[in-house]
Order: sequence, then structure tokens, then C-alpha cells
Amino acid sequence: MDRLTTLLTQFHLSVGSTEVTKANLVVLQDGQGVAVRLCYYTKGTVPAHEVARVLWAGYVDWSGRVNPFLVALPKVATYDLAENPEAQGLVEIICNEAKGKRCGAQSVVNRLAEVLIVRMLRHQLEHGATEPGLLAGLADPRINRAVVAIHDRPGQSWDNASLAQEAGLSLSRFSELFSATVGETPMGYLRRWRLILAQQDLQRGARVDAVARRYAYASGEAFSRAFRRAYGVSPMAVRKGETVASV
Repeated sequence: MDRLTTLLTQFHLSVGSTEVTKANLVVLQDGQGVAVRLCYYTKGTVPAHEVARVLWAGYVDWSGRVNPFLVALPKVATYDLAENPEAQGLVEIICNEAKGKRCGAQSVVNRLAEVLIVRMLRHQLEHGATEPGLLAGLADPRINRAVVAIHDRPGQSWDNASLAQEAGLSLSRFSELFSATVGETPMGYLRRWRLILAQQDLQRGARVDAVARRYAYASGEAFSRAFRRAYGVSPMAVRKGETVASV
């Protein structure tokens, strides 16, 4: 079961080199110049006290205003490179390409930096989270099957019973565990995920009725009411370019 691909695809992860003062992704080195840690500052840029240790600096960008996975990550997500020869090899290639400035170097740097981010995100999933949220849900071996089913098949007519079946749990145990782990009910998370995707589709110019059908709303009117309650604007307004607040 792939817990990351839909999220990475839906929000179009991109990474590129940048100046240290503008970076939110850095490789830190030890006193001997060896790469020891990858740090992703999800809520800001690299702090001043770490600048001197930066071996390579980059900027991570996700498309879309609302990304529940990014919100779920800690303020500083880290990945230990000291005991990871493969990751250190990627960093070495990135640094050589960035310094060499050969033809196509930036594309190489961007792709390899994305690989590093994916490895970091896997590490975050493996270690879970202490607070309820999406990261904790994806890390939980009982709940993650239901969360991934919602992500991969948002237009399916899910209910608590069918999601409990995906998770292999009784209905009562599933509902209790999902709410405790993710921090909201299964149906609440499903609605929020559908509206996030609907917002993206509308911003790309999709028709309101088509979006309503895509995400299993009974009618365009029902979808419009749910969208307005969540965002405070109509789907048509978003389709015409109006921005919305987070849901």
C-alpha cells in the first residue's frame, strides 16, 4: 500500500536550489564537511544559527493553498544522513552538480532533491506522530488503509462501515480509533479531503456540476452548500479566480 504517491501527485512537489537565507530545506554538515542531517523547515526558513553548517540549500514548494500532509508535518522535519550511505551519495551528486553548473545540472539537482524529500517523508511515516493528525493516521497500521482509500478513491460512496471494512476493524472500534488518531471523524476527514480536491479542480476551471459528481455529491446544489459552508465563497466564485481560506 502506497501512503505517499497520491499526496505527492495531488500537490505537485518540487524542489530546487536557492540561497541559504531563502531556504526551507538544507543539508547540514559536521566539522569535517560530511553531510549528517537533512532538515525541512515546514513553517519557515533555515534559522540563522544553522547557516554556517549548511552544505546545500534548497526550497521545497507544493502547489495548492491547502495541503493536509504539509500541515501535519512538524515545524522541523529531519532525516539522519550519517548512517545512510545512499542518501549521502545523493547529497554528494547534488553538491557536485550545483557547483559544476554543467548543462542540465539544475534538473539533476531538482530531481535528486525530490528523492531526498520522499525519503524524509517515508522516515516521518515510519516514526509517526505524537499528536493526532494525518501523519499519525498514515503511520497507524490499522487506520492508514482507510485514510489511503479516502485519498485514492475520493469519489467512492464511502460510509463508516465501508471504511471500517477497509481497515479490517469493527465499526465501533474503527470510528473510535480513527477519531483519536486523526483528530476528526472518518466522515469529517472524507468531506474535508473532497473539498480540498474540489477547490483545486475549480481553480483549474472545472465545471461545478462535474466536480459535484466527481466527489459523490447528490447534486450541484448540495456541493455548493457544502463548499460555501467550508470556504465562505461559492464554487463558481473560486472557478472565476477568487481565493479561499483554509478548510
